[in-house]
Amino acid sequence: MGEDMIAHFQAVITHPWAIALEVLFGGLIAGRLLVVILRPLLVGATSRTAATWDDQLVARMANPVSLILAVQAFRIAVPLLGLDDRAVKVAEISATIATTSAVMWIAFRGIDLARGILETRSWAINRPASRSMLAISSRFGKVTVVVIGFIVLLAQLGVSVGSLIAGLGIGGLAIALGAQKTLENLFGTLSIGVDQPMREGDFVKVQDFVGTVEKIGLRSTRFRTLDRTVITIPNGQLANERIESFAARDRLHLFQIVSLVHETTSAQLRGVLADLEAILRAHPKIWRDSVVVKLAKFAESSLDIEVRAWFLTTDWAEFQGIRQETLIAFVEAVEKNGTRLARPARTVHVMQPGGSPAA
Repeated sequence: MGEDMIAHFQAVITHPWAIALEVLFGGLIAGRLLVVILRPLLVGATSRTAATWDDQLVARMANPVSLILAVQAFRIAVPLLGLDDRAVKVAEISATIATTSAVMWIAFRGIDLARGILETRSWAINRPASRSMLAISSRFGKVTVVVIGFIVLLAQLGVSVGSLIAGLGIGGLAIALGAQKTLENLFGTLSIGVDQPMREGDFVKVQDFVGTVEKIGLRSTRFRTLDRTVITIPNGQLANERIESFAARDRLHLFQIVSLVHETTSAQLRGVLADLEAILRAHPKIWRDSVVVKLAKFAESSLDIEVRAWFLTTDWAEFQGIRQETLIAFVEAVEKNGTRLARPARTVHVMQPGGSPAA
C-alpha cells in the first residue's frame, strides 16, 4: 500500500503540468531571491543621489519584477517539458497574459509614484487645484494603461487589431449611442479637472444641498452632506451645475441687523454707532478696507442698524468664535449707552363702531 502511494505521488509530481507549476513556483522564488540580492545594490546606488524617487522606485517595482522573471522562466521551460501542442499553446497564452498584467502593474505603480512625487513639489503644495488635477490625471492615466494593455494583449494573442478596429468602426454608431452618457461623464470629469470649480475636500453648495467633496471619480462625484449622507452626481450633469465653493473664500463675511427700541435718543444712537464700529476696527483680524455700521431704516418696532464686516480667516470654526465674541460686545455696547435691543412688536387699536377707541 505504501509503495503504491509513493508511486502515485511520483507520477503526480512528474506529470508535465505539475512540472510546469513547479517551474513557475520555482521561478517566483528565484525571481524574489534575485530581487532580494540586487535590491541592496540598487538601494546603495540610489542612496548616493539627492533624489528620493529612485529609492521609492526600487521599493515599488520589486514584486512586479519578480513576477515577470518567474513568468519568463516558465516560458523558457515550457518547450522542455514534453507537453502536447495544445498544452504548450495554453501555457504560452497564460504566460502572455501574466506578462502583460505584470507590465500593467508596473505602469500603475509608476503612475502612483509620479503622482506622489509631484504632490510634494512646492507648486502643488501651494496650489490645491494642482493636486486635484494630479488625482484626476492619474485616474485617466490608469484607464489609458488598461486600454493600451488590452489592445497589446489581443495583438500578442493573434487577434487582428486592425480588423477589430474596423469592426468597431462599423458598429461605432451603435456604440456611441449606447456609451453617450459614459462619454458625457468622462468629458464632464475633464471639464471639472481643467476649470477646477471645486477640489476634493472643499465645502461646496450644489443644487439644493451643501456638503464636502469626498471624491471626484471618472464617472461621478461624491459629496458628504451635513447629515453625513452621501450624494452622488454624474460628472456630465455636474459640469453644467452652478457650483458655489466656500473653500475659495479669502475672508468671511459678518452681516447683522442690530435693532434698537424707538425710545432710543439721538445721543444714545450716535454712541451705539460709534461703539459698534470701534469694536469691529479693534479686532486684530478685521479687514479694515470695508467696515459698515450705519443706521439703515426706521422699522415698525425698531431702529435698524446695518453692520457689515469681513474677517481675515477662512476657518469656519474660528469665524464662529469671532462672531460670537463680536455679538456679545455689541450687546454690551448697547447696554452701556443706556438703551436696549428691540423685539418685534405691533400695537393694535380696537375701535368701536362709532369710531371711538374701545375701553
